[in-house]
Order: sequence, then C-alpha cells, then structure tokens
Amino acid sequence: MTYSIIGRDPLTGEVGVAVQSRFFAVGRIVPWIEAGVGAVVSQGFSDPVYGYRGLELLKQGATPQDALETVKRADAGAAMRQVAMLDARGRVAVFTGQGCVAAAGHMIGDNCVAQANMMARESAWTAMVAAFQQSGGALADRLLAALTAAQKEGGDIRGAQAAALVVAAPTTTGHAALDRLVDLRVDDHADPVGEIARLLAYGRAHQRASAATDKAAAGDLLGAVADLDASCSDYPREPEFLCRRAGVLLALGRIDEARETIARACAIGAGWGEWMMRLADAGIIPVGRQQLQSLMPGALREA
Repeated sequence: MTYSIIGRDPLTGEVGVAVQSRFFAVGRIVPWIEAGVGAVVSQGFSDPVYGYRGLELLKQGATPQDALETVKRADAGAAMRQVAMLDARGRVAVFTGQGCVAAAGHMIGDNCVAQANMMARESAWTAMVAAFQQSGGALADRLLAALTAAQKEGGDIRGAQAAALVVAAPTTTGHAALDRLVDLRVDDHADPVGEIARLLAYGRAHQRASAATDKAAAGDLLGAVADLDASCSDYPREPEFLCRRAGVLLALGRIDEARETIARACAIGAGWGEWMMRLADAGIIPVGRQQLQSLMPGALREA
C-alpha cells in the first residue's frame, strides 16, 4: 500500500527517504532515519520495530543485511513486511515478504533502494530507481523525482493521500531534531507528492530569507538584499519576506524602496506593519518606531 525510496548522496554524505501512500499520515510510521547512521523504511503491514531496532543495530556497527535478518528472525509476521535499510556507507538490504499485496517488489540501484507494494503496475520500483539515478540536483530533488516517477506508473492502486520527504545530515549535531535538513510531511491531500514539492520550494525560499538575515547581521547588506529579492520574486505575496527586505533596504538607506515594500506587506495584513514597528522597538530594525511609522500606509501611520 506504499511506495518509497531511500537514497544517499555520496558527495555530501546525506541520506534521505521519500514515501507516498494511500494511507493517512504515512510519514509517521514508514521512514526512520538518523544522521551519520542511515535510514530504514518499514512498510507493507508496517512494524516499527524494524525502524528503531534497525537503526540501533546499524549504529552498533551491523551491516544492513545483518540488521535486517536480526529483526526479521524475531518477527512472526515477516511474510507481510516490506523493509529496506541503507547505511551511511551506502550498503543496502531489502526484503519483500511473500505476503505483501501485489504488485509488490523492490530494486537496488546506485546509492538507492526502492520498494513498493499494492501498486498499479510492477514497473513502479524500477521507474523510481531510474528517476533517482538519472536526475540531478540535491538529494531531496532526486528523491522527489523518484516519487513522481512511481506516480506516473500508476502509483498505489487505491490512489494517493499522504507523503513524506526527510533528509538527514551526514553527521550528527547530537540533537536529532537539528540533524534533519529536510523534514516534510503531508498527511491528507489529493496530490501529496505535488504538495511535498510545493513545500520543498517554499521551505528553500524561507531558508534563503533566513540566510539573508544572517548576512545582514554580518554586514553583508548587498548580499542580504539580493537573497531577499530572490525570495520575494518567487513568493511576491509572502509578507515575511517583504518585511525582511524592507528592513535591509532601510539599513542601506533606500527609503523609497523600503516604503513601497512595507506598503505591499501591509496590504496583505495590517499586523505586519505593527510587527515591524515592534522589531524597531527591540532594536532589530535599524530605525526608530517614529521614523518607521512615517513610512507606513495611512491607517498605520495615524495609529
């Protein structure tokens, strides 16, 4: 009832998982991942023991094949499982039980392993591997390309509902939540893969805007405004991007541009103007409230 892929980028060391299913909140139960260790997917009639115990064994030095066999030996329902493991070195193990619902199968590729069950066609897993290996860009994009390829082959015979995309850093910070470079879930949507793609692009625009704030704090105002110009171009009605851009423009002394950008943000919601003035009160924007208020649209300027 699910199709998924685990992939690794040999250049960066990142490992990631992408999954889609006609099963509510599939991202809660199928993907298991840990930075510097590897990833596990447990699907079919999913058993979470394969996920957390598999990662424990990989962390202790077991190969994916040994880890998979160890957990499988203790599982009376193994015939109904479909499980794959890929470690930080790129080693792979995968198992499709005889009790998995057709069409079911798997394929190991170069730094990836794809697996699927209850598919419309048996071509799903081979299409995923081909798409992953032939596409370029970041690991998240290649994983997403694999999901799209499976969907073009008919996907889950019951349709689509939920998806997830997770990418872990090559090494751990010691805090698992900080180790996830991408962590997206869509629990109930008519086009979950398309929605994951939208969220990935939107998230990258937010990352770029946050990086711009860091650049501004470090004195690179031109670099900051260039990043914010790009985010605002991609998402012209995102008021947070507009407000951040206005703040950098004020620091550059580009007052007229800042006024126009503030007006665009306030047209989306008046609260954004008040938010900027509170940032000025806190010293985060390099002008005082009175000066900033003079740049606001009429209603806020008179408040």
